[in-house]
Amino acid sequence: MSTEVPVLDQGFVRLVERMGSDAAIVRAARVSYGEGTKTVREDAALIDYLMRHRHTSPFEMVEFVFHVRAPIFVARQWFRHRTASYNEISGRYSVLEERFYRPAAWRAQDPANRQGSRGGREDPEADRRLEAAYKEAYRAYRELLDRGVAREEARIVLPLGLYTEFYFKQDLHNLFHFLRLRLAPDAQYEIRAYARAIAEIVKAHVPLAWAAFEEHVLLGANLSRSELSALAELLDPDAYAEALAARGLKKSRVREALAKIWGEEG
Repeated sequence: MSTEVPVLDQGFVRLVERMGSDAAIVRAARVSYGEGTKTVREDAALIDYLMRHRHTSPFEMVEFVFHVRAPIFVARQWFRHRTASYNEISGRYSVLEERFYRPAAWRAQDPANRQGSRGGREDPEADRRLEAAYKEAYRAYRELLDRGVAREEARIVLPLGLYTEFYFKQDLHNLFHFLRLRLAPDAQYEIRAYARAIAEIVKAHVPLAWAAFEEHVLLGANLSRSELSALAELLDPDAYAEALAARGLKKSRVREALAKIWGEEG
């Protein structure tokens, strides 16, 4: 696959460097036991076990470095993930390019979620106002520079829709945490688009780890004590075990699943 994935109207995620692979996760997990496993199937089973039981340190043996171009408001959400390393283009040293994000559709405020939105529609008047704001802001920025105002001050007139660029480095364990949050349906549309691009790259380079992450975290769920208690009352253990086995789970996995609801004694 390409190491660069286009995102939004003018953004991208580009893989710069990767350290480690599925094999590195296996080696780290097996360090106390000499040589590693011998087949892809055994590696997959071990990685699945690690993910299933939240043995996360072996996943930290894999690291990714990305070059990202994203609107400033997306970058500000992104940088809240403090387990990563970042280096962003500096408006103190560089004259920032006239590159702004223009949404393909305008969303309405979600009345049930104060920080969310919903839907999407065309709005020519909103397009016009956005374009006018961008042009005026960048014109003011260049005029301030031409008047001799320092770059670090002139930039204050630029809006959050301006594209910025940064390098982003993170180990796989924490990258999976980032993806779990930013691929969620309630994450903002724009950052979800970047998370999908990163997921596409990660999946191509660590397919076994991705499969385990998808199975147990991304498409899985955690249940509270009350939820587990209600399920224990409603479900028949034997029928549940049969349903799990029908989905290809081995006996040991079926026992684990039963223990989650009814305890080790089942």
